[in-house]
Amino acid sequence: MTERVFNFSAGPATLPVSVLEKAQAELLNYKGCGMSVMEMSHRSKAFEGIINEAEADLRRLLSIPDNYKVLFLQGGASLQFTMIPMNVLPKGASADYILTGSWGQSAFKEAKKLGSIREAATTADTNFNRLPNPEETTLDPNAAFLHFTSNETIFGVEFQDEPGTGDVPLVCDMSSNFISKPVNVSKYGLIYAGAQKNAGPSGVTMVIIREDLLDRVPDGLPAMLDYKNLVKNGSMYNTPPCYSIYICGLVFKWLLDDIGGLDRIEALNREKAAILYNAIDASDGYYRGHSEKACRSMMNVTLRLPSEELENKFVKEATAAGLDGLKGHRSVGGLRASIYNAFPKEGVVRLVEFMNDFQKSNG
Repeated sequence: MTERVFNFSAGPATLPVSVLEKAQAELLNYKGCGMSVMEMSHRSKAFEGIINEAEADLRRLLSIPDNYKVLFLQGGASLQFTMIPMNVLPKGASADYILTGSWGQSAFKEAKKLGSIREAATTADTNFNRLPNPEETTLDPNAAFLHFTSNETIFGVEFQDEPGTGDVPLVCDMSSNFISKPVNVSKYGLIYAGAQKNAGPSGVTMVIIREDLLDRVPDGLPAMLDYKNLVKNGSMYNTPPCYSIYICGLVFKWLLDDIGGLDRIEALNREKAAILYNAIDASDGYYRGHSEKACRSMMNVTLRLPSEELENKFVKEATAAGLDGLKGHRSVGGLRASIYNAFPKEGVVRLVEFMNDFQKSNG
């Protein structure tokens, strides 16, 4: 293989080619330092500049208010499933969770180990092919927080708006649609996201937390799991994932300077998703989307074919044609096309052409 494939993987996912080229050019000698970012001390002025600039650019992208702290952490979103109740669920209090897929379920399962956690809504009865209706959701007005997953990578459902919570702080796992569209950060108490979908490579997790929630952090937490300690040390209580943070910073600049911000990337993402969903809907049922139309994800398009045999054949032939990573998650089956920020429109068009040819040959 001498050319790059179209990578539909759910993550780690496609990065902008210009970011990869920039990283390649700076790999051996970052801006005259005589070493790679992978080699330099995280206490050096050079790396302090990298992490501070990455935070500043993320703040610009999302218009993050001054009363929010930004952290670059390790452990993935999965560690945040534990850290959130450890830090912001006071003793004796309860928190609500909305479950719309596997990642919401995982967050709920971990949180239950640490305190009183309540299921406010779930769509498990329909195999997570939709979002809960308001009448299916029962919220506790005294909850410490309400947790939801804005986009479920495995099932391909996405919230179009935030759940209403009143005065209850909203906590969100945005891992798979982070910085794919504008977000009003001031509506949230805490946002967290693994980088490896839209923001960069695996190894770094962004946490955006409102300052008043830090007052809830109890004394005596392990240092690496204590938000206050991590904020105090500027994400560098220990050696951070330096190179991953550096790549994230390049992605933030790509969004700001090359794309033109989150309004523009949202428009591009909606265009890509529409091309693919229109092809599914025009196939006379040969391709069947998993999620209900009103709940469809811009990021992860999940679909089925008439038989598992055809699905396996589709994946095999698509991979040979340079369309990689289309096999669906084992819990859903079928196919999944992840078309994050950096995934090119050309790849979506190529996939639709392949789908049409495959249906003609195997319909």
